[in-house]
Amino acid sequence: MSTAKPAVSSAAPAASARLPFDVVPLLLVVALAVAALPLVGSPSTWVTLTVAGLAMGLIIFIIASGLTLIFGLMDVLNFGHGVFIALGAFVATTVLAGMTGWTQSPNVLFNLGAIFCAMLVAMAVAGAVGLAFERVIVRPVYGQHLKQILITMGGMIVGEELIKLLWGPQQRPLPMPEGLRGAFLLPMGDAAAAIEKYRVLAVVIGLLVLATLLWVLNRTKLGLLIRAGVQDREMVESLGYRIRRLFVAVFVAGSALAGLGGVMWGLYQQVVTPQIGAQVNVLIFIVIIIGGLGSTLGCLVGALLVGLLANYTGYLAPKMALFSNIALMVAILLWRPQGLYPVTNR
Repeated sequence: MSTAKPAVSSAAPAASARLPFDVVPLLLVVALAVAALPLVGSPSTWVTLTVAGLAMGLIIFIIASGLTLIFGLMDVLNFGHGVFIALGAFVATTVLAGMTGWTQSPNVLFNLGAIFCAMLVAMAVAGAVGLAFERVIVRPVYGQHLKQILITMGGMIVGEELIKLLWGPQQRPLPMPEGLRGAFLLPMGDAAAAIEKYRVLAVVIGLLVLATLLWVLNRTKLGLLIRAGVQDREMVESLGYRIRRLFVAVFVAGSALAGLGGVMWGLYQQVVTPQIGAQVNVLIFIVIIIGGLGSTLGCLVGALLVGLLANYTGYLAPKMALFSNIALMVAILLWRPQGLYPVTNR
């Protein structure tokens, strides 16, 4: 007993000394924004593009954080994540269509109430479907990555067809509530930067999701148990905790976050299609590969880089906008093959 304690206490400082916090990826976000300023030319236009890029990045982060959570804590490659995105977006169309009195009201509080109702219902539905998805599709292939990729892709295809059966194959409008249309004008000399109201809301929600994830994983007993279960499942189970139930809860939470992201992405696009999940899937996998598979902070930095670069490139060279995200991923992987914040135990 007496010899074990010094060993543990001496190992902890050594581990922390070996793993100092890496600020370089965060500085990369700042460097990208600063480098774009002389290329854009107009400071007001640069502010508009930067805020739009940050908002887009945080929406992508909300969507990708669920997939990052599932892989980082459960080691599950869920290529069917897109079905929860599409499900959340279509649930929002139904909920908001039934609350037209609130969405068409000039009162912003009613507009926000309608959006939050749509978000809560979408998260609940996506989480419930995620529970069934985990039990039927994912549970038989735990620890088998190749089979996970194939079976979850098949699950996404089936899910898209079920969405077409319920809501139809055609695209559906998801209009912005009346009070969130338009933009704030920020005077800057002879010009003004236009900051869309919805993008401000997206930034706030994205930061709240980030803060909640970091708090739960790092500051609560639940997060401690989950992280301990990842490192040593047998030890945690020997203490009487059901790790499988905790991991199912993680999968449900990741699916619910995808549903929330689907609502926000649908409002961002103002139109949804059954293929919206598959389209966004490509983008979120680029983000989590850039950030480092399983890293929440890496997911955030990767999403911000993708959002900023997409907006800057769309303004400066629209024909290269689609290629820019892939080029960014290639450049990052050539520099850091395991991503910006690699998870060391993978």
